[in-house]
Amino acid sequence: TGRREAVTNIGNLVFAPRFSRDGQSIIFSSDRDGNTDILTKNLRTGQVRRLTDNPAIDTSPDLAPDNSKVVFNSDRSGSPQLYKMNADGSNVTRISFGAGRYSTPVWSPDGTMIAFTKQMGGQFQIGVMNADGSGERILASAYLVEGPSFSPNGRVIVFQREEGPGQSPSIWTVDVSGANLRRVQVSGAGSDPAWSPMLD
Repeated sequence: TGRREAVTNIGNLVFAPRFSRDGQSIIFSSDRDGNTDILTKNLRTGQVRRLTDNPAIDTSPDLAPDNSKVVFNSDRSGSPQLYKMNADGSNVTRISFGAGRYSTPVWSPDGTMIAFTKQMGGQFQIGVMNADGSGERILASAYLVEGPSFSPNGRVIVFQREEGPGQSPSIWTVDVSGANLRRVQVSGAGSDPAWSPMLD
């Protein structure tokens, strides 16, 4: 329709928004009175629901493809780790236990895996794990890699990569098996990739 509207005016800062797969809701982080929590909004009814209420920073939420679960990043354990909870905010469970600082989790299209960014030992890494946190595998590492996004069939991940300080960012892909690490040939630099759903 071309009509624009603010998704929310809650809090001092609203960030890290993501649509649900069906496009009917949006999940995001909001900083209110120095506390960053995760909220969701039903775009049809306008109802806003607060999912977390914790003194820690809860951010980077992503709804599972069936909208039943949420994966997110939180430092409630002392360092940024990945957590999973039900879509109503119940049953919060930590799922990452490896060394390093985890961020930017995203569900695979079939809901069986989660891709993430991890910072460890002066480098960044792109990895995947099973939805319960088991089977963690690192797929790529460099001075800076971040922002994984799954292909519609769940077999390939696209991400941003920088080779060193002052280097231009570029776009790369890698199979979830860790094979076929390739640079996407685009003119100039590229960053913040996102893979569209399957097109008709």
